[in-house]
Amino acid sequence: MDWDDLRVFLAVARAESLSAAGRRLGMDASTVGRRVARLETALGRVLFAKTPQGYAVTAEGAALVAHAEAAEAAAAAAAESPGQGQLAGQLRIGAPDGCANYLLPQIAARLCADHPGLEIQIVALPRVFNLSRREADMAIAVSPPDRGRAAIQKITDYQLHLAGHADYLAAHPPIASRADLRGHRMIGYIQDMIFDRELDYLAETGSAHATLSSNSVSVQMQAIRAGAGLGIVHDFAIPFAPGVRRVLARDIALTRAFWLLRPADDRRSDRLNRLAEAVTQALRREVARLEALVAATEAARPDSRGA
Repeated sequence: MDWDDLRVFLAVARAESLSAAGRRLGMDASTVGRRVARLETALGRVLFAKTPQGYAVTAEGAALVAHAEAAEAAAAAAAESPGQGQLAGQLRIGAPDGCANYLLPQIAARLCADHPGLEIQIVALPRVFNLSRREADMAIAVSPPDRGRAAIQKITDYQLHLAGHADYLAAHPPIASRADLRGHRMIGYIQDMIFDRELDYLAETGSAHATLSSNSVSVQMQAIRAGAGLGIVHDFAIPFAPGVRRVLARDIALTRAFWLLRPADDRRSDRLNRLAEAVTQALRREVARLEALVAATEAARPDSRGA
């Protein structure tokens, strides 16, 4: 049995779709389908049942998944080069879009510079990642899951504050207390698209309604930059948004945390352990650096109205 055929089988079993598996493998769906058919013929078993929802693993296919995953782990272990210090191969990181937009690009750039053989993919999705289906090799979440077999590690706390653009603040009366927020346009998440309870923080402002809302942190920040109103933002995102300032920073301050999630079985891989440690340490340093930059910029600003 060829490992490459097992690799294709495993991708389809996890994605439950030829096209989705093909995207992960860099193949077209028809090639994936032919490879699956070839494996089924070689084994004399039906591995998938075609359903309206996609490709469901049969009982015989499910029995093969464990063997395929063992082969995958063995192949990954064989590819590792202990003691050489260099990391190589592909790493797919899933993350909410705030982390994916404002933290992971510079972290990935440094890791790739330090490890030229490393290929990093950043998947930004406003939902929880399914690690059992290998949507990512590791995922960053804003709260730890309460079920499943993922290995969970806290990365770091981070701060969020109410913020607005300087032009918007200059065009409106001074904001010295929560009471002064009445009548201001608020920006936040679309309520029925909040995928994690930790993201539901509009109530912290005393407002129950957002005039402008999006399921994307980046869209919210761009709306704030455009002077559309006030919104809760990550402190680590503020350096990327010239003119955006914290408002009532002493009164409205939120603390959240990032968590690293990995398939439990991956802890046996030295390569993935080293990658997880590298990503974790880099995230801690980058959050601390950007938050310190925000604090220093505000301290040096003569006009601290609303802070």
